[in-house]
Amino acid sequence: MTLSFSPLLHDQQKISWQQFSDQHADACNELTQDQLSAFKQAITLSDFILNSALQAPELVLELFQEPNEEALPDYKSLLAGQLSPCTDEVQLHRILRRFRLQHMVKIALDDLIFSISLDISLARLSSLADELILASLQWLTDFCQKKWGTPTNEQGENQTLLVYGMGKLGGKELNFSSDIDLIFTYPESGETQGCRRSIDNQQFFTRLAQKLIASLHQVTCDGFVYRVDMRLRPFGDSGPLVLTFNAMEDYYQEQGRDWERYAMLKARVIGESKYHEQLSSMLRPFVYRRYIDFSVIDSLRRMKMMIAQEVRRKQLINNIKLGAGGIREIEFIVQVFQLIRGGRVKELQQRSLLIVLPKLVDSGEINAANKEVLENAYRFLRRVENIIQALADKQTQTLPDNELDQQRLLTVLAIKTWPEFLVILAKHMDGVHQEFDQLIGLDSPNHQAADEHWVTLWHSRWSDEESIAWLEQEAHSWESDKVWQILHDFREDTSKRSLGNRGRQVLDKLIPLLLCRLQKNEMAEQVIARVLQVFSKIVTRTAYLELLFENEGALKQLIHLCQASSWVTDYIAKYPILLDELIDPKLLHNPPQLSSYGIELRERMLRIPEEDLEAQMEALRQFKQSQQLRIAAAEIADVLPVATISDHLTSLAEAIVSEVINLAWQQVSERFGIPTSCLDGAKEKGFGVIAYGKTGGVELGYSSDLDLVFVHHSEASEDTTGRADGSKVIPASQFYVKLAQRIMHIFNTRMNSGILYELDMRLRPSGNSGLLVVHLNTFAQYQHEEAWTWEHQALVRARMIFGNEKLQQQYINIRQDVLSKPRVFLELKNDIITMREKMRSHLDKSSESLFDIKQGKGGLVDIEFLAQFLVLAYATQHRELMLVCDNLGIFKTLLKLDLLEKSEQQQLSNMYQKLRALGHQATMQNAGQLINRESIVGEKAIGDIWQNRLVD
Repeated sequence: MTLSFSPLLHDQQKISWQQFSDQHADACNELTQDQLSAFKQAITLSDFILNSALQAPELVLELFQEPNEEALPDYKSLLAGQLSPCTDEVQLHRILRRFRLQHMVKIALDDLIFSISLDISLARLSSLADELILASLQWLTDFCQKKWGTPTNEQGENQTLLVYGMGKLGGKELNFSSDIDLIFTYPESGETQGCRRSIDNQQFFTRLAQKLIASLHQVTCDGFVYRVDMRLRPFGDSGPLVLTFNAMEDYYQEQGRDWERYAMLKARVIGESKYHEQLSSMLRPFVYRRYIDFSVIDSLRRMKMMIAQEVRRKQLINNIKLGAGGIREIEFIVQVFQLIRGGRVKELQQRSLLIVLPKLVDSGEINAANKEVLENAYRFLRRVENIIQALADKQTQTLPDNELDQQRLLTVLAIKTWPEFLVILAKHMDGVHQEFDQLIGLDSPNHQAADEHWVTLWHSRWSDEESIAWLEQEAHSWESDKVWQILHDFREDTSKRSLGNRGRQVLDKLIPLLLCRLQKNEMAEQVIARVLQVFSKIVTRTAYLELLFENEGALKQLIHLCQASSWVTDYIAKYPILLDELIDPKLLHNPPQLSSYGIELRERMLRIPEEDLEAQMEALRQFKQSQQLRIAAAEIADVLPVATISDHLTSLAEAIVSEVINLAWQQVSERFGIPTSCLDGAKEKGFGVIAYGKTGGVELGYSSDLDLVFVHHSEASEDTTGRADGSKVIPASQFYVKLAQRIMHIFNTRMNSGILYELDMRLRPSGNSGLLVVHLNTFAQYQHEEAWTWEHQALVRARMIFGNEKLQQQYINIRQDVLSKPRVFLELKNDIITMREKMRSHLDKSSESLFDIKQGKGGLVDIEFLAQFLVLAYATQHRELMLVCDNLGIFKTLLKLDLLEKSEQQQLSNMYQKLRALGHQATMQNAGQLINRESIVGEKAIGDIWQNRLVD
C-alpha cells in the first residue's frame, strides 16, 4: 500500500532512509521493490519503527517479507518456541524484549501503513501483553521452584501465582504504549515442598512476583517489555506485593473504596486456571451491588473533578484522553452506569467498553443516539491515541505540536489538513462532553446546603423543651411535640446501630433535607413518622440513603407515597429494594398495559441463567413488588381509577402464574421428560389452572392470596418421555403432581424478598385432603356428584387462567354443565341462607357503631351470595349467565334477562363498587375492614333485596 506523502514527509523519508542505510547498507537486499517501499514508508512515519530497525534490523525486516494478515498471531506458541532453550534470567529478559520489539513493530506497521481496524489492533496489543506476562511467569515459576521448592497448602495441593490485569489490560483494550497495572494473588497459605529447606508461600510468591516485575519492567540494553504499575493492589505501595485469596476478600469487604470498585470493573485474571471463577465470584459482590447503587456518584464526581483540575493545573491542552469530551470521559460515563446498575443488570458486568455500550442501550440506560456518539468518538480517539503513541513508542495522549508529527498523523488518517482534523476532533469531543453533561451531570441537585435551621436541630443535644421551641420557630402548623418525639426516638435508635462513617454522614444530610421538604406540610408528623419508618429499615444500607439524597425526585416520590398510603409505606419498608423504582417518577406514573405484564416479566426472566432457580425466584418476587408499587403509585396519582386497580393486579398475578408454571415445567421435565401427549409443542402442557374468588372475579387487592385449583387431561396409561438416556420415566399423572409441588415451592418459599403469593388450594376436590392436581374428568365428576352448594357458588366466579385451547373449552363445558344443573329452588335458598348465617356468626365483626365492609349485613359477601344464588337458580334457562365471572357483569346480565329490577341492579352494583372502594382505601391505610356506620348508606337496601329474593 502506497500512502500519499506531503513534501515534508518526502524530505523525512530521505533522512530516515539515509540514516538506516548508513548503518545497515546491505540489510534490505532481500526485500522486493514493494517491500522496500513499505519499509521506507514505515520508517518515515514512525521513529519507533526506525529506531527498532536500527537496533535489530534482522527482526524488523523479516516482518516486511511476511504476507500481511489480520488474524491474531499465536503469540503463545511463538514465545514458547523461543523460550524452550532459555537457561537463565538474563537470557529470559533478552528473549522477552526482542519478542516484544518485533511484534510491536508489526502492530505499528499494520496500524500506520495498512490501517487495520481498531478492534484487531486492541486485541493484538492486549493478547501480546497477556502472553508475555504468562510466558515469563511460567518460566520464572519453574525457575523458582527448582531453587525453593513447590508451594503447597495444608492439604498438600500445589499453589500458583495468579496475575490480575487491571485497567485497559483487563478490558483487553491496551493502547500502544500503555503501562500495565497488575495485582498478584495466590490461593492459600502454606509452605514449599521438595527442597532441603522449605520457605513460606508468602515469601516464595513475593520473590516470584519481584522477578516477574523485573523481567518486564527492568531496562536493559534491549529496552524493556512493559512499565509495571503495582499501586492498585490492596493497601497500595505500602501493601504486600502478593496476597492470599482470603486476604484479598477481607480487604475489599472491609476496606475497599469506591475508586477501587471503579478499578475492579476491568480486573481480569490473565490466562486460565481452575481458580479463575472462584476469584471472579469472590470479588463480584464488592464491584456490583445487588441494589441500584448511588454511593459511587459522589466519589466518581470527585474523581472527575480531580481529573479536570489536573488538566488545568498542568495546562494539558489538546489532550484527547483527559480533556473535556476525551477518552476518560467516555469511560467514566460507561463505568458509572456499570457501577450503579450492574448488580441488577448482569449483562452490564463486562470489561470491554465497546461490549458494554450496546448493553446500556438494551437495558434502557442510554438510547441508540447516545451510544452512536460515544462509540464513534471512542473509536476515533483511540485510533488517534494509538497513532501518536506509535510515532515514538511514548505514552502520550497529547496531540503533536510539531508539523512533522502532525503530517504523519494526517497521512495515516487520510485527512488533508490540520484544521480539518481539528474540526473532526472537536465534533467528537464536544459530542462526548454534551453526552456527559446530559447523562451524568457535574452537580448533585442536593449538594446545596439544606436549611441550617434543620441541620442545627438534628445535630443538637438540647432538652426536649428547647428542641420543640426550635421546631415551632419555623414549622408553625406542626404538632411540634409529636414531631420532636418521632425525631428523638429515631435518632436514639440509629445511634445504637452500626451505620459506618459514610452512612452517618449521609443520614446527617438526609434528615435535615427531609424536614426542609415537609416544612409547609400540614400532615408533617404523620409523613415524617412514615418516612422514618422506611429510613429505619435502610440506615445500615448506605447506598439506599445515598440514592434518596442524590436523587431529589426519588425522595420527593417517597414522601408523596408515604403521605398517601400507610400500606405503601409498610410495603417499601418491608422490601427496600423497591426504592430503586422511585428514581424515575415517569415510570411509576405510567403503569403497563394490561396485556404487557407477561411480556415485561418474560423479558426480565430471560436475563437470568436457566439453572439459577434462586435468582429466578427472587426476580419473580421483585417483579411482583415493583409492579404493585407502580400500580399503587398510579392509583395515588389518579392515573388509574380505583375501578381498574383490580384489573391490573389480576393481570399481574396471571402473568406470574404463567411464568411460574413455565419455570416449574422446565425443572420437572429435565428430570422426567414430558408427558407423551405434550410432544406437539411447549404450549401443549395439558395442564390448567382454575382461579376462584377474587382472582377468578378479576377483583384482586394488593394483599390478596390466590385461590387456585390445578387440573390436567392426560391419558390414564400415559407416561413421560424420560430423560435423554431413557431413564426416570414416570406416569403422566405423577408428573403433574410433581409439577404442582414445584409450583407450590416457587410460590411459597420464603426468601429475602418474602413469598410470591399465598396460595389457597382448599377449593380443590376434597379440599386439603385431596390431590394437589386432578384430572379434569375427576374435577367434573366431583362437581357433579360430591360438591356442596357452596362449592357451586364458588364456581360462579371461577375461570381458567392457564391452559391450552382444548383444556379451556373442556373446562368451560364442565362449568356450564354444573352451573346449569336443575336445582330445587327452596333447597338452594336454604343452603345459601344456612351457609351465609354460619359465616356471619363466625366472621362478622360489626357493632352498633361499626360496619364490617365484607361480612356485615348488606356487605360485600351478601352481594356476592345474591349474585351466586341468582346464577345457580336461573342458569338452567339462561346460559348467558354463565359467560361472565365478575359480580357487576352478572348483575348487568340479570337486568338484561329481566331477572333483576333496574333499581335492584343499580343498588347492588353501586353498593358493591362503593364497598370495594372503601375496603380498598382501608387497605391502603392499613385500617382494617371496619368503618363507621355513619359513613355508609345503602346497606339496608341490600338487606331488603336479600329478604325479597331469598327469605320471602
